[in-house]
Amino acid sequence: MALIVAGVNHRGAPVDIRERIAFRPTELDPALQWLVDTSGAPEAVLLSTCNRTEIYAVDETGDVVPRVWNALSERSGDDAAAYGYVRRDRDAVGHLYRVASGLDSMVLGEAQIHGQVQSALLVAGRVRSETAIARGAASVSSAAVQLARQIFGSLAGRRAMVLGAGEMAELALECLADQGVRASVVANRTYERAVQLAERYGATAMHYDDCWSALATVDVLVCSTAAPRTVVSVEHVRAAVAARRDRPLCILDIALPRDVEPAVGELENVFLYDLDDLQAVVSANLERRRAEVATAEELIAAEVEKYWEWMAGLAAVPVLTQFRGQMDEIRQRELQQALKRLQHLSADERAVVEQLSRSLMNKFLHGPTVRLRSGAANGRGLGIVDAVRYLFGLERPPKPAVAVRQPTPEGE
Repeated sequence: MALIVAGVNHRGAPVDIRERIAFRPTELDPALQWLVDTSGAPEAVLLSTCNRTEIYAVDETGDVVPRVWNALSERSGDDAAAYGYVRRDRDAVGHLYRVASGLDSMVLGEAQIHGQVQSALLVAGRVRSETAIARGAASVSSAAVQLARQIFGSLAGRRAMVLGAGEMAELALECLADQGVRASVVANRTYERAVQLAERYGATAMHYDDCWSALATVDVLVCSTAAPRTVVSVEHVRAAVAARRDRPLCILDIALPRDVEPAVGELENVFLYDLDDLQAVVSANLERRRAEVATAEELIAAEVEKYWEWMAGLAAVPVLTQFRGQMDEIRQRELQQALKRLQHLSADERAVVEQLSRSLMNKFLHGPTVRLRSGAANGRGLGIVDAVRYLFGLERPPKPAVAVRQPTPEGE
């Protein structure tokens, strides 16, 4: 089994590329099937968040990676491979563990991605409990609120509005409340969800279509909807700016695709920031976490080796069975040819000859069998398995195409 991961993330792809490649939750099932059909991968997992889109797959032919890039390039309208990366085998496993542990997140060590990756959770749990990588835990939402503090100095007594009612929006409300925001407004297309969230944080719920007039009264607007296109237009904000009398408006767009038209940032006294703008805030605030990266990487490297040994062991068992089965077929065929020339033998004598053939085969196979099992136990099993397949002409058994579906909560 050859494992690969191909994808793009915040390190190499700007937000406009990421938002074109990202898959919304409603697109997940058809998108995963499309990727499997297009790439030819027998098994695949799709992980898509605001900061990354990755395809984890089994690549037995060597053709999967270029086909994945072709599919993502078709979706983005650009050369996706120019912004992306590929990891293989052990490196693919290690990459998944780092993603799940928050080592590859925009906000180093954040916990949100932990819940979005359904495999590697054990490793992620160890990293978070045995190192200080998540100490003083941060998130995209908290980094955004910190950015607002840089504009106003303090958020105590300020007013804020949150568009959206998902997990990122709730985190933003929590961070705003912690910073002393006096009053908050929650607006969402599903009003009942806005009411539920507003009640938990002492905020006011508004119908989506009625919230624009409130822009004139708030200091901070946090946008975190799951809309497929922009929802905050220049017209919406221009009308609010006219009524604000030179008071600054900070707009934090932490959605992907982006919620706010980029031209909004050109309006006077409007400070618009998107996910890429958060990089500076994040990088200035995480030195203590970086000190724990080496410890976390050591833990992950050890866990990758454990996983690889386990997978090699899985690969060795069917090959051993196939190998011994093929050798037994040869034994039986040669035995029958010999017994045809030994018609004078009695039944007991024929049984002795057959037992001799079995004994010889078992003795010949004992050493290779022991070494193959030993190789699987020390991490060299996959290479040895491939060598056995090649030397004895063993065909890989056919596999059904299975697509493992990964849910896509908002944000990372």
